[in-house]
Formats: sequence, structure tokens, C-alpha cells
Amino acid sequence: MTIVVTGATGNVGRPLVAALAAAGAPVRAVTRAPRTAGLPAGVEPVGSAAEALPGASAVFLNSRALGDDLESVVARCVRGGVRKLVALSAINADDDFARQPSRFRGDRNKEVEQVVVDSGVAWVSLRPTVFATNFAGMWSPQIRAGDAVFGPYARASTAPIVETDIAQVAARALLTDELVGQRIPLTGPQAFTNAELVETIGAVLDRPLQYREIPNAAVRQRFLGLGFTADFADAYIAMLAATLDAPALVTHDVEKVLGRPAVPFAQWVAEHRDVFARAT
Repeated sequence: MTIVVTGATGNVGRPLVAALAAAGAPVRAVTRAPRTAGLPAGVEPVGSAAEALPGASAVFLNSRALGDDLESVVARCVRGGVRKLVALSAINADDDFARQPSRFRGDRNKEVEQVVVDSGVAWVSLRPTVFATNFAGMWSPQIRAGDAVFGPYARASTAPIVETDIAQVAARALLTDELVGQRIPLTGPQAFTNAELVETIGAVLDRPLQYREIPNAAVRQRFLGLGFTADFADAYIAMLAATLDAPALVTHDVEKVLGRPAVPFAQWVAEHRDVFARAT
């Protein structure tokens, strides 16, 4: 039976589609640009969830990709006899919205989880922590330009997860019933302070990188300069501040589900060193 993946060309969607295709599953990939999506052979690219759903047995729901259509798409899934819904939520979905920066980029983690739980359909909710690629977006311009990363709270901690690990767990959730009814917190294998994350990147690049803490007002301006909103900046600062006295949670659910450890952050940096390469 066909599996539908929304947000199919995103950081999680693209490796998820690849994993499902490699497993031999029929996949419909929802993307805004189906003609140029560059998806694996045999995958059917479609331009909307409504077009993708007829005959689907399981659906991966990315709330950012679905936007205001989230509730109507889930309702259509129920009416159409979809057997399983897998939601991409977040590890901090239950936190105050003011400490959830991804909400200000379109994620509705609490809502997507609630709507699948209330649907009456078999469900799984994946709750990943901060994506490894986030640090490319936030820090690579500074690392390409120099040897220092400026930001808030050098002691704040995260346990970043590599997106391919999220995708592999999502594939297991879609292809089997092993995880039905679970909210699964997914993290990388180790928690790092901001200072340690920068040192790790430096060690991989063989460069003496340092993290330099700056006032929150300056952090806010840096985010604005990168194209983020002020609300995102404030929520990111608040999220990190909350970890100063309660270090980031590390779970081992990736290993429990996949039978192997989560990919270390240093390995991800090594595989993406060109993102951080010094400008020439």
C-alpha cells in the first residue's frame, strides 16, 4: 500500500523518501515543485496532499509543509481510510510557545501531535531535538569568515540529532506497527554546550574555533541579519536559557528503534565540512 510523505524535499522528508524507496515501498512525495524534486526512481512526486492521498495506507505529516491545511488533510486521511499517521513533532512540544523557536518558522508541533492522537487512526509522534543542520544555518557564515562564533549562553546545552536518523525512525514507524501509540523523544548520542559544539566543529576542520558569548540584544540583531524574525530570536534565546540549570536531555530511542547508535555530531560535521569551509 502507498505511503505519502509531506514535506518530501525537506531535511527529514528527503532522506525519509529515500529510505522508504530503498525498502521497496510505493511512495508518493508531496512537494511544491514535483517536476524538479530530484527524487529516487520509482517515487511518485505530487503537488499537493489532496492529490496524494487516494489509496494511501500511511501518511507522514510535516506541519510546516502543510501549513493551514493540516487539520483538513488529517480529516481527509480519516475519511479515506488511511491506516496510520506519523507526525513530525518536537521534543519541546509541551513547552511554553515562547521557548519554541520553530513555531515562528511554521512548525505546529503541539497541534500536529494532538490532531493525530484525536483522529482515531493508529498514530506515532516523533519528537526530535534540535537538528544538526540548524547549526549550519546559524553558524556557518561566521565559521567561513573567521575563527569565532558569537552567540548567547556558552554553557547552554543541546543534544543535536542528524536528520537521517529521524528519517530512519520515521521509516520504521511507517513500515511497521512496532511504534504505534508512542511519542518518541529523539536526540543525538551526546549533549554539548555551545562552546563544546564549536570546539567539535573546529576539531573536525582542524581549526582553532572558539565560541564567544555576547549579550542577547546582539544575538537578536545577528538573527535578524540572517533573515530570522525577532520572535524566533527571542524564543531561541529563551530556549537556551532554560538549559543553563537543566542540561539537555539525551535519549537512546534512536538506538532502541534502529538497533544502532545515533550518528555523532562530529561525524555529521565531517560529512558536511564543505558547509563550514573557510571562504576563499
